[in-house]
Amino acid sequence: MSEQENLGHWRDTARSARFFIVDYRACFALLILMFLPNKITFIACMLVLAFFCLLEQLGFTIPVFFRWLRVLLAGKHRYSKPWWYKERRES
Repeated sequence: MSEQENLGHWRDTARSARFFIVDYRACFALLILMFLPNKITFIACMLVLAFFCLLEQLGFTIPVFFRWLRVLLAGKHRYSKPWWYKERRES
């Protein structure tokens, strides 16, 4: 087998990393659970995993979810000038 056949296809570079079926961002919760095994961290870990599973079911990634949340919190109006800029009134 040549070296070129061992490499993955270029279109696989857009996929997010996974640890079995879990998104790699959720693995940090599993890592904390490994070092601090008690009920509180287990519950927190399960909540984090449920959150990531819900996001995946809705078709969101973490960056897309935070953009969606920012748009939701910011509202529909976009201003062209910053809030600290005030026009001077000449009398």
